[in-house]
Amino acid sequence: MSMVLYIAVMAGVTYLIRMIPFTAFRHKIKSRFLQSVLYYIPYAVLSAMTFPAIFYSTGSTATAAVGTAVAIILAYFKLPLTAVAVSACIAAFVTGLII
Repeated sequence: MSMVLYIAVMAGVTYLIRMIPFTAFRHKIKSRFLQSVLYYIPYAVLSAMTFPAIFYSTGSTATAAVGTAVAIILAYFKLPLTAVAVSACIAAFVTGLII
């Protein structure tokens, strides 16, 4: 019975998180500052979730740093996501073999 209660609470919280912005902001946001803040929030949240995971995913901070650097450089040159991910993994692996 407690599992059903947990699922019901999670469903309610998830529903509220998604519905509150729709009910609170019925009109178009005209403030340029607020629009710019809301524009960058998904990028900031994604970065905050991703970067710690990157540096704790390998046994060494050096391998994670090399993989991240390779990924950032290749992404800067607008390579496809698959090429960036595979290259970063290879760079981290090779660095792990060397260190």
